[in-house]
Amino acid sequence: MKRAFLIIIIMIGVIVMYSKDDNKLTNMEKYVIEQKGTEAPFTGEYVEHFEDGTYLCKKCGTELFDSSDKFKSSCGWPSFDDAIEGRVKEIPDADGRRTEIVCANCGGHLGHVFVGEGYTDKNVRHCVNSISLNFKEKVTEAKAYYAGGCFWGVEYYFQQVDGVISSSVGFMGGHVENPGYYEVVRGRTGHIETTEVTYNPEKISYEELTKYFFEIHDPTQLDRQGPDIGQQYRSVVFYSSDEEKKIAQKLIDILKQKGYDVVTKLEPVQPYYKAENYHQDYYENKGSLPYCHAYKKKF
Repeated sequence: MKRAFLIIIIMIGVIVMYSKDDNKLTNMEKYVIEQKGTEAPFTGEYVEHFEDGTYLCKKCGTELFDSSDKFKSSCGWPSFDDAIEGRVKEIPDADGRRTEIVCANCGGHLGHVFVGEGYTDKNVRHCVNSISLNFKEKVTEAKAYYAGGCFWGVEYYFQQVDGVISSSVGFMGGHVENPGYYEVVRGRTGHIETTEVTYNPEKISYEELTKYFFEIHDPTQLDRQGPDIGQQYRSVVFYSSDEEKKIAQKLIDILKQKGYDVVTKLEPVQPYYKAENYHQDYYENKGSLPYCHAYKKKF
């Protein structure tokens, strides 16, 4: 009896799994992707689409085509003269004349591939249904490194900024490879609690980001931040270029002119070691607010 009940539960789980997968696609998407249909020419979303990025399989999300391989063919469907290696599979079409292309991961129908037409130097045209694709925009990324007390609070505030793509917390500036948190807090490695900020410079500049850094901590406190005391909590901007150093120094000079006795140091970027997982996204996971950081407009 127990065995029969277990089999029923497993079967229900399988049915639910496939139902959820089917629900990801509309009826028209199922017609093209699963039943190998074709959308009408010149009607697809990506026919005249030439943004920088990557085209993905709509059914499973596998990256299939890079935008650099897309070209204007005026055939009515998106055209690519190459595919990402190993992501698109060619199989003989049921009509016995053409070559079908499918997602190598899930088998979803994409369209057909043609050779010898002379559109590009590669002499290949992957003719793809827009409805079989999703598009992921290419995002310009840059990294910045800041130390300003407990890295939990610094990361929390940077996570609130429009233009920040991601962040992590770790250690920089010491003399030991791959330090652990308790080694650092005991002063054995010389490292500083540091936040790595990955941002889109098209949305926020390095100068704006660094201004914000000075506004979410007190740059006048030496080897501490609020109740946290120790050299691992000192205030530092780690610069990756002379330009970043100039920008940070300019902001420090402005703050000094405003009466702030800034002790923030400028140091070149050094090896960054990511902290243990329980330190990442600390306040987001805890559901609380920083105790030693707060935003205060200074510029």
